[in-house]
Amino acid sequence: MTELETPDRLTEGRAALGQAMALHDQGDLEGAEAAYRQALAHGYRAVDVLPLLAGLLGRLTRPEDALAAWDQLLHLVPDHAVALHEKGLTLHWLGRTDAAITALEQACALDPDNATAIGNLGVVLADAGRNLEALHQFRRALALDPGNLHLRHQVRRLGAGSVPFWHIPMMNDVPRNDAFEAAIKAALAERGQGARVLDIGAGSGLLSLMAARAGAQQIVACEMEPMIAEMAQHIVAANGYADRITVHAKPSTELAVGAELDRPAEILVSEILSSDLLTEKVLDTFEDAHRRLLAPDAIVIPRAASAMGCLVASETLADYAFVGEVSGFDLSAFGAFAPQRLPIHGTMTGWQRLSDDVELVRLELTQKKHDATLARLRIPVTASGRAIGIVQWMHIDLREGVTFDNHPDGYQDGGWLQVLHSFPAPIDVVAGETIDLAVGHDRITLILWPLPKESG
Repeated sequence: MTELETPDRLTEGRAALGQAMALHDQGDLEGAEAAYRQALAHGYRAVDVLPLLAGLLGRLTRPEDALAAWDQLLHLVPDHAVALHEKGLTLHWLGRTDAAITALEQACALDPDNATAIGNLGVVLADAGRNLEALHQFRRALALDPGNLHLRHQVRRLGAGSVPFWHIPMMNDVPRNDAFEAAIKAALAERGQGARVLDIGAGSGLLSLMAARAGAQQIVACEMEPMIAEMAQHIVAANGYADRITVHAKPSTELAVGAELDRPAEILVSEILSSDLLTEKVLDTFEDAHRRLLAPDAIVIPRAASAMGCLVASETLADYAFVGEVSGFDLSAFGAFAPQRLPIHGTMTGWQRLSDDVELVRLELTQKKHDATLARLRIPVTASGRAIGIVQWMHIDLREGVTFDNHPDGYQDGGWLQVLHSFPAPIDVVAGETIDLAVGHDRITLILWPLPKESG
């Protein structure tokens, strides 16, 4: 018996702990805290008392004090899995994410069959933006606890949160798929099945699979979202093409000839065009590929893409783009914050055409360099109305004789949506007259801006 563990101190410590537990059960948390600390002061069963005190301090929303109690316990028992788990959760509560992950990893290493701790590690990793690592932890926890609906929800939530909503309708877009496959087949017929194929922005791996089915023997694909890249690898293997398709979880700017590619690619296939053509850094990506990853005479699919559009009027869409008097107050100044681009879908489809179709901007994707552009475009008005902007869609030139577009008259269910580019304010137009726009791009977004009429 040590000096601290004299009979009197043991008796007093035991009594303090009993009192603390009774007060704790009665809901007197402040009184229980004082009694727990009295038991600790008597040196009584610290390894048992400290978890009770730390948990109580957590209930009192005093995370720093709870953390101190867990650290006291870990000083006594460094490999205390529960203390490390609870310390990790407390650190997460305090916003100290990296330290929380470290503590939870230590807890899981000490107790590798604890599905709760592993799941909590997954939650903290997800909060830190380390989604693929989080997914692996959730799957690991599910293997231990297959019926846990919370864990199943986390797996689904994480996957859905990493994949844009348009991804699945894009994959289900039969006309688009047929056009890309026709272009890929034509390219391989021209260059031969030994041609190296590079797929940038692979997504599910669909275009790579098309190339493999057409006979391509070596396809290098890249997808910058790690969770999507992992799924693409799984899909490629499940379809029997793992020997010909390699998926890298990185952007194309991190690929290199002599590393991921054994030689410059003779065929580039990429579907990173956004509904408004440029948002996904199309030009930066294609220029970098031309400069570093492609043979000088490489076939590029698609080889060009145009933003098409028409002048429109719509009371429905105007309510998404403009604001004026509301409840008797003038809120029109808030229109300065209105979105310049609105995807058109669902109820946002009622609009009246005020002009014929016009080509707004054309990108030649076989070019090795693109500068920002801006030009005046004069659009003849075919119907009078209150013009709120331009509804824009795409026309894609994949190969000679192979094109695809999402024209609003015949395409409404695929992944590409039409986009309303709203004017700063509605403009009244008259049939037979013209409206002038500044049209172009800044390499990242389309520019569509109404101009005053030229004098004379």
